[in-house]
Amino acid sequence: MNNQKLKIYCVTNKKVNFIKNSQYNFSWVGDTDPPNDYLKCNTGDNIFFKEKYYSELTFHYWYWKNLLKLENKDQWVGFCQKRRFWVSATPDVGINKDNINDYLITAPLEDWTAYQAIICKNIKVSGAKKIKIIKRGWRNLIKNPSILFDKKKQNILLHFDMHHGYGNLEKAIEQLDEENREDFKNYVNKFDSFNPHIMFISKPKIIDKWFESLFSWLEKCEKIFEFENLKDYDTGRLFAYLAERYLSYWFKKNTTYKEENWIQLENF
Repeated sequence: MNNQKLKIYCVTNKKVNFIKNSQYNFSWVGDTDPPNDYLKCNTGDNIFFKEKYYSELTFHYWYWKNLLKLENKDQWVGFCQKRRFWVSATPDVGINKDNINDYLITAPLEDWTAYQAIICKNIKVSGAKKIKIIKRGWRNLIKNPSILFDKKKQNILLHFDMHHGYGNLEKAIEQLDEENREDFKNYVNKFDSFNPHIMFISKPKIIDKWFESLFSWLEKCEKIFEFENLKDYDTGRLFAYLAERYLSYWFKKNTTYKEENWIQLENF
């Protein structure tokens, strides 16, 4: 560990009883009353009324507008979720709720001094079963039938079209500023993996730039994706799904970054 400090904000809509480390600040989203010691994101400058569509970004926005300016400029600040945590080992060691405190990353690792940002190790989106591609990606197949057999063409864009509404990612990309529009379009067409869950660790200056880029884009996207049309599971949290893909692109373009281990706990 190096001598810099790490502060983690864990966004949740359920009480988390098994995390014992004081570096973790629990942050509440959702429409139920939070525990008394959890941060609330419905005060000050907030978008709490959009939580149904923005998910954990509801807190991210509140943090950006209300807390970020109070952080030490050299402080490492990170974000995770109720089931997903930063850990110092790969998940195959058998991490669970009973032993997770032994593996939590609670301070900056030694090699972080060489980086500006930490993001999750990536996940692959290629290799879906052919029947699933036919069922959910048939519009893409009409354009390019070779997708069914060529895993190299089963990219981020195809995955998004299959799971979060055909054409939605492309429509959203058109709302980006000129500096990022073509680069992000190329990114989602070229790669078959991304860094998931809107989890990252960085320092205030970079975090501010990230949130500025992200939320200015999503505000434009609201004009083409009306909330009342986002009803089912696949599209209900469309803005969070867009942010998830954009995070991978943005941090890789704008920072020196390291991919770090993370764990998703089941049955929570």
